[in-house]
Amino acid sequence: MTLTLTIEKLVTGGRGLARTPEGVVIVRGGLPGERVRARVRRRKNHLEGEVLEILEPSPDRVDHPLPPGADLPLAYEAQLPVKQGFVREALARLAGLEATLEPIAPSPEPMGYRTAAQFALHPLGGLAYRVPGSHELVRAHTDPLLAPPLQEALSLLNTWPLANVVEVVLRGSLHEGRVQVGLIGGKARMFRTVAKGLVREGIAGVWWGALDPRGRFRGPVKHLAGAAHLLEAFGEVLASVDVVSFAQVNPRAAARLYQEAAALVHGGRRAVELYAGGGVLSFHLAAAFDEIVAVELSRAAIQKGQADARRLGLPNVRFHRGDARELVRFAPADLVAVDPPRAGLAPEVVRTLLEARPHQILYISCDPATWARDVKRLVAGGYRLRFARPYDFYPFTHHVEVLSLLVR
Repeated sequence: MTLTLTIEKLVTGGRGLARTPEGVVIVRGGLPGERVRARVRRRKNHLEGEVLEILEPSPDRVDHPLPPGADLPLAYEAQLPVKQGFVREALARLAGLEATLEPIAPSPEPMGYRTAAQFALHPLGGLAYRVPGSHELVRAHTDPLLAPPLQEALSLLNTWPLANVVEVVLRGSLHEGRVQVGLIGGKARMFRTVAKGLVREGIAGVWWGALDPRGRFRGPVKHLAGAAHLLEAFGEVLASVDVVSFAQVNPRAAARLYQEAAALVHGGRRAVELYAGGGVLSFHLAAAFDEIVAVELSRAAIQKGQADARRLGLPNVRFHRGDARELVRFAPADLVAVDPPRAGLAPEVVRTLLEARPHQILYISCDPATWARDVKRLVAGGYRLRFARPYDFYPFTHHVEVLSLLVR
């Protein structure tokens, strides 16, 4: 059915909420205060759908073009209270806590901040973004959210013949002003000549990854040409990044979070970081602890982190390849730091944390809902939420990070 709605507010996930005689309606594509026409369908407890037409736009709606994933097209100053509200609502509704939130930390740059991006190949040539939730492709001629080095790489790749490639991934470094390219699809040997050509044109390095249904670079990978890694500045910490492994896409915003995290915690003998990746958070915490154990499953991330620890002169940071549930091996710990995937902490990891009973838990989250769920479990286990601040790493999207500290 089609309804005319007035969007009351945005809820977690960036969708608009409206109230009608037919019930609560949740739609994608509207902003607070807008009057819209939407196609909706009945769900169990509400109506859900998407906006077809904006009848009365918000005065804060931006009119410059944004990529398909930018689902919060508001003036930047208007985005921040919305994101603060996402975290406050999750904390109250899912954790049952009325704890005071610190004011949201804005991104240092609301535009030109992204140092990573992923594209499909358009059937007519050039690169394209996939529209979330559909198979539609939108040509990526330019993207105002990309950092300048990635904008330049995008322009180059839009003119480059990329036969047999299914997806193209970019990873840049603001510190070096250079970009790596990842080519996904086909066989590695198909792209050696292309990779060397891209390096001659100024691309820092090229990797290949097999097409894998589990996600990008989850299967075999191979370095083809140029630099295998780049150095990125996360505040005072220079850490290795590359196109095939995870690193925060807004390094200047992430640096502020890491620096505040280091200032929040009380030092001690031992800290453990779970889901450590390449150990950038551990490097920021290193000065406060005699020993830091960075626990990570990815062998490549560990090797990169170990090389960075040697280069940074941090012998007290050591890496352990293992699962987060192995925390009890390293108890007692004065601090456990966690930065889990969007799904949050598995119940067995929460149980392990409560069994290990560290004095402090530093919890960094990319999803307010799963963070609030886990905070509720930890508070029930004897911890107190002492500090929580939202951070904006992804302007013009609904995504928001949370830095928090729990103590017992």
